[in-house]
Amino acid sequence: MNSRPVVLLDATAIPAEVGGVGRYVEELLARYDPNGSLEYAVVAQAAAVGRLQSIAPGVTVVAAPRRIASRPIRMLWEQFALPRLARKLGASVIHSPHYTMPVFAGRPVVVTLHDATFFSDPGVHSRGKRVFFRAWTRYSLKHAAVSIVPSAATRDELTRYLPGRTARVVVIHHGVDLDQFHVPTPAERGAAADLVGAAHWIAFLGTLEPRKNVGSLVRAFGDLGDEVFERFPDLRLVLAGANGWDTSLASAISESPRADRIVQAGYVPLEALTGILGGSVLVCYPSLGEGFGLPVLEAMACGASVLTTRRLALPEVGGDAARYSEPDEKSLAAAITALALDEDERRTLSVLARERAETFSWNATADAHSAVFASVAMRDTRR
Repeated sequence: MNSRPVVLLDATAIPAEVGGVGRYVEELLARYDPNGSLEYAVVAQAAAVGRLQSIAPGVTVVAAPRRIASRPIRMLWEQFALPRLARKLGASVIHSPHYTMPVFAGRPVVVTLHDATFFSDPGVHSRGKRVFFRAWTRYSLKHAAVSIVPSAATRDELTRYLPGRTARVVVIHHGVDLDQFHVPTPAERGAAADLVGAAHWIAFLGTLEPRKNVGSLVRAFGDLGDEVFERFPDLRLVLAGANGWDTSLASAISESPRADRIVQAGYVPLEALTGILGGSVLVCYPSLGEGFGLPVLEAMACGASVLTTRRLALPEVGGDAARYSEPDEKSLAAAITALALDEDERRTLSVLARERAETFSWNATADAHSAVFASVAMRDTRR
């Protein structure tokens, strides 16, 4: 019999190339306090077990069957095998960190809902994802003990589209690791320049999908005035991130008058991001809507000058330490030009960005999650 409540975190939806949701899960596990009021266990895809054990040596890590690499099988496993695993481990609470949850869990479930764009901007998602995540968001809001969202903007959007269902929603901001994301050293800048093949670049970080609006950024880069390239003769646009389903991006790049200056870096390892972000002339994140906007925060932590949009949670993250543009290519081109040519403004933003990034802490994020789990476990034992 465990003397402390056990939280079972289901990390089986996290792919090998760890993106935003994977980063969120890993940062929570890395801050597990073995002397705290809770015990943690995590179940993950077999390929991730070693990594998670190194990140959180005090946490019980269980390998899920390899066949769950297939999404339909993973969903079946979540519904039928995850509750059995929770019983075996004596879990008091299950944390489902990516919208879905086991219907017959046999214990309270805490679900994380990362954004509400499936409702607010459905056109930027494939039909299958739109239907799937809308249905699971509705279900989780109704049946989860608590639904965690990463921003007030996400909570407000869910309230707007699903009125009466958000009584058990808790806002917990994501954080940033200031040791990992810092003003880059000369060596880190040099490594980034070698990767880019130039000394000056504009950076984008994120999955290449329609919601990120990368096509507009590509067209804006092609429309930049000659004065920008006179100031930065070797200027490149670096697209760092895994490929999504943006079928129009390839044609936007091929049709760009500056296609030879666009670097498709693909998935960039975590250790290389500091140089890419902090070594840039500026970071442009032209998203049409975010539940949080982790790349903006990570870029600010690296001392980057950040240009983004005022959509959903992005101003909640950037505050006065970022500059904003409308997401169309004409507005983006004008805003990029103005910021690229204003060295004093970029220097000021770099200082403000670091200061603001310091107000977002993964330690605070983890503590807030633990408080939710403890509260849910306590309520359940009183029934």
